[in-house]
Amino acid sequence: MKMSRRARRMSRHHKRKKGIVAFNMVSLMDIFTILVFFLLVSSSDVEELQNSKDIRLPESTAEIKPKATLLILVNNKSIVVKGRKIVSVPDIMNSSDPVITLLQRELLYQADKFKRANPGEKFTGEITIMGDRRIPYQLLKKIMVTCAKSSYTKLSLAVNQAGQEKEEGS
Repeated sequence: MKMSRRARRMSRHHKRKKGIVAFNMVSLMDIFTILVFFLLVSSSDVEELQNSKDIRLPESTAEIKPKATLLILVNNKSIVVKGRKIVSVPDIMNSSDPVITLLQRELLYQADKFKRANPGEKFTGEITIMGDRRIPYQLLKKIMVTCAKSSYTKLSLAVNQAGQEKEEGS
């Protein structure tokens, strides 16, 4: 059977297109670029304190976001500064001294380290205490006195932010 002129032209056109696959990468790259920028911007808004499994924070209705300061982790077993165990809690509780000597030594070292690393900046003396809700008040008092004696006079206590539902139900 003889093919018409139109059928031959269509046949040639379809043979030519078999080997070529068109894939537009420009729009795909635009989507990935927007996704990367979105992730970068949204990740910088998250400010979260370092957390430990051994510490259960008390709850509060604080509205102010925490600043990046030196962090002291306190539980029933030990006091930790910058991920390093400084002293055990039973040793502190058995002592009658109001200042924790090993903690004071570490805080003075951290203050000196900050001053050497940032010569143009003023040392603010800000520190955050992240203490378990079950630690005794006497221990917290000793830690606060030690911080004040070590030129850390702006103390913050880390807490979990209580939800609005809990406040209304109480």
